[in-house]
Amino acid sequence: MLAMPALCWLCRMPLRIARHGICSLCLRGLPPLPLLCPRCGLPAGSAKVACGRCQLKPPAWQALVCVNDYCPPFSQWVNQLKFSHITALRVMLARLLLLSWLNVYRRGSVPRPDLLLPVPLHRRRRWQRGFNQTVLLAAPLAHWLGCEWREGLSRKRGGALQHQLSARQRRTNLRGAFCLEMVVQGRHIVLLDDVITTGSTVDEISRLLMAQGAASVQVWCLCRTL
Repeated sequence: MLAMPALCWLCRMPLRIARHGICSLCLRGLPPLPLLCPRCGLPAGSAKVACGRCQLKPPAWQALVCVNDYCPPFSQWVNQLKFSHITALRVMLARLLLLSWLNVYRRGSVPRPDLLLPVPLHRRRRWQRGFNQTVLLAAPLAHWLGCEWREGLSRKRGGALQHQLSARQRRTNLRGAFCLEMVVQGRHIVLLDDVITTGSTVDEISRLLMAQGAASVQVWCLCRTL
């Protein structure tokens, strides 16, 4: 019996390399990003120098890499992965994230990571969903990078849903919410998340990691709300 060919997630044409998930033509046609600050990942005048916001009040992490804005088709893919359990998207999304990071890495502005840490869900939310979507991205990324990935963070309390809160309320909601369960001293760490809006979650975790002696923290996400 002949195997059915893998199809591009956008145009539905057969793929030459199944694991890519998206054909080269559709890849070139994805929405372009504006110039983004290399530190916070928000629109800026340069992709090489930190923006004025970061120079006045830098986030706790050292670099942010995103695939795109929270817009179609990326927003649809993220929602399908998280809420429709279409986990077959994970390899394609992980590859897009790797390509985005390689563009930054080739400029020599970020170190190669030796540890990937998915941003944790509270155990109740993980039980309701059945999985943590960022964990699904970690395994293929670690394989391609030849580095370690671990669920070395836990969330001690759930708190209110972040999207229901203002930026100030998000920061208050997250204080003391995370626990580090491994030694990170001297390690170059990547925090993996799906969507970053205000950055409150990854900022709180980054502070925890840096306080425990991490050499650097990069934030990688599929979507950065611009």
